[in-house]
Amino acid sequence: MKKIAILGSTGSIGTQTLQVAEENGDLQVTALAAGGNVQRMEEQIRKFRPKLACMGDEKKAKELRLCTSDLDVKITAGMEGLLEVATEPESEILVTAIVGMMGIRPAIAAMEAGKDIALANKETLVTAGHLILPLAREKGVKILPVDSEHSAIFQCLNGEDKRAVRKLLLTASGGPFRGWKREQLARVKVEDALKHPNWSMGKKITIDSSTMVNKGLEVMEARWLFGVEMDQIQVVVQPQSVIHSMVEFEDGAVMAQLGTPDMRLPIQYALYYPERRFLSGERLDFAKLGNISFEAPDFSVFPGLSLAYEAGRQGGDLPVVYNAANEYAVAKFLKGEISYLSIVEMIERAMEHHKEKGILSHPDVEEILETEKATYEFLESNF
Repeated sequence: MKKIAILGSTGSIGTQTLQVAEENGDLQVTALAAGGNVQRMEEQIRKFRPKLACMGDEKKAKELRLCTSDLDVKITAGMEGLLEVATEPESEILVTAIVGMMGIRPAIAAMEAGKDIALANKETLVTAGHLILPLAREKGVKILPVDSEHSAIFQCLNGEDKRAVRKLLLTASGGPFRGWKREQLARVKVEDALKHPNWSMGKKITIDSSTMVNKGLEVMEARWLFGVEMDQIQVVVQPQSVIHSMVEFEDGAVMAQLGTPDMRLPIQYALYYPERRFLSGERLDFAKLGNISFEAPDFSVFPGLSLAYEAGRQGGDLPVVYNAANEYAVAKFLKGEISYLSIVEMIERAMEHHKEKGILSHPDVEEILETEKATYEFLESNF
């Protein structure tokens, strides 16, 4: 019986992780953390009986305590609670599925406690990869990717000599606006951007996919996960979302991982690695599929992707600015306070401002969080 803890249990990845646990029957959930969905958290506690649960703030935690007063579960709140969930003594692996840089400290705490990480929080490596990877090596813990693209690359590299890698081919669906022109994007509303053609995801990541900022974050994450340079990562649009990513080797061979767009597959692979388990659901039917097509991404229409390459190449705390500006802008867009095109404009402005101030080459956690705060303050003052 493997014991797991989950950060972000009421979100898309978290709920699918619990589906995997339920379907397999040999994963014991010891701790859960979520933001504000008290009703769903109560349902999860009653079903999976963790010893510990955390909500985003004390008000929500108080609500949850009242709902679960008949159960033997400790309810905590805030960052202190997240750290407690991350280091819950019995858990062996922490699934980090919360959105944002708040995932950095719990991931570090879990690794220091000797726990493996099933990583679905891009920001952890995008902003703190230079801290996370050395710590994982020092503590002898695994970082197992949960994103479908990174899981695909991880699977393609299994048993291969990583020194023979020439290029990572990171696939993208192209999102709901594939093939659009920039002038068309000026009219995009929130409901348009939330209609992803292939994947069911949370609101923030769905918006990120539509701007291709999500792919930019994945490029920066892949750099750290697989120890390659930014220019060894190529984004390829694959509209059917059947090829989840590929690896090209020095001899010209290309290996790809294919499957239906089902996030339970990379979740289950991470939780049971290196074992493969049966997974219920639809299988690829190549005769029905007919064809798999490819396109180059349009960097002029989706400049968020080129800004990600710039941030990743320059490194230091510039990826922090990229990520923080995007988080700030997407939240504003979802509230209807800014236009769709303003999302990437805000990222670009924040990056330019930060470069003028000077990039920190090797920021620690406190400096990363200070850069995040400074980015928010700059955008609040200038937009």
